[in-house]
Amino acid sequence: MSHSEQRLTARESAPEPRARADFTGGVYGSMLAASVVAGAGGLGEFPRLEMVLLLLFSAVAFWLAHVHAEVFGARLAQRRLDRVVVLHVCREEWPIVNAAVPPAVAVAVSPLLGLDLEGTAWLALTVAVAGQVGWSVAAARRAGASGRLMAVSAAVNLVIGLLIISFKLFVTH
Repeated sequence: MSHSEQRLTARESAPEPRARADFTGGVYGSMLAASVVAGAGGLGEFPRLEMVLLLLFSAVAFWLAHVHAEVFGARLAQRRLDRVVVLHVCREEWPIVNAAVPPAVAVAVSPLLGLDLEGTAWLALTVAVAGQVGWSVAAARRAGASGRLMAVSAAVNLVIGLLIISFKLFVTH
């Protein structure tokens, strides 16, 4: 039995959604959010609203892409496609969207903090990177990793987040 067949069999016998088992989608979604904020160029007349929408719509688009890939790639080849399978995959991949919410909220509340647009972007980027690190630590902890391995996971994700930040600095300066 191949590894993917073993995973599928395990999922069928214990259909706990991956969202509860690990936080891969959250880590990925936080990286996506950080990249969206870092790459957001000139926004229009309502820049904060546009950034919130860009964060949320990008997350939903990537969530749909992941659902599509999972359903029509791995699942369809080994299992009949039905509503239960599709809903299960939708729930598994939902952390991608969840991870975009904190940076979007940061953008939405930034006027209350007296931040200009540049400060807003940096706040959202910081929140996204912090989320990325947090999701990775939560995933490692849920997997039963040692404190050392959780620290390594946090450090790796922090370095990736700092890479995204350096890309923003490089492109905008």
